[in-house]
Amino acid sequence: MIKITSAGANKLIRTLEDEKSYILSIENNSKTYIRGEGEEAEIPHYDYEETSKKLNEIDEKVCKIKHAINVFNSTTYLPQLHITIDTALVKMAQLNIRKSILDNMRKHLPKVRITDFMGRMNRGVEYEFVNYDLDKVNNDYKEICEQIIEIQLALDTCNQTITFEIEW
Repeated sequence: MIKITSAGANKLIRTLEDEKSYILSIENNSKTYIRGEGEEAEIPHYDYEETSKKLNEIDEKVCKIKHAINVFNSTTYLPQLHITIDTALVKMAQLNIRKSILDNMRKHLPKVRITDFMGRMNRGVEYEFVNYDLDKVNNDYKEICEQIIEIQLALDTCNQTITFEIEW
């Protein structure tokens, strides 16, 4: 059993995934070999069972770490936000989607001349107008950015300071 922070657990997962990638690369380069006619075989060292065992051990460790992170996220309360980490992550994803939409909306000019006449009859000059309050959109965008920052800071503090246990 080890005690670790969420940030540490995620770094451990990245280390394990890097090791897995390395083992898979070695396996890919060693599982077959080519021998020319009349040549002596230079067979690379490869043990299927040993490689499979190492890969399974890594996968098991990653599963245990991710499970521990999920339990931690669903049970750890962020007092400054009055929600658990998992709820904060969902909320942040929702806010980021809305932020992206508002970012596009706030970049529109109030009135734009349409210059693409492909497929249209020449009906004269056409304009596109925004159908919303640009100031309100800008204010909402700033407010959402502040909410995202507040969530990120709360998560950063928690991820760096609160530990949980992982059973090996």
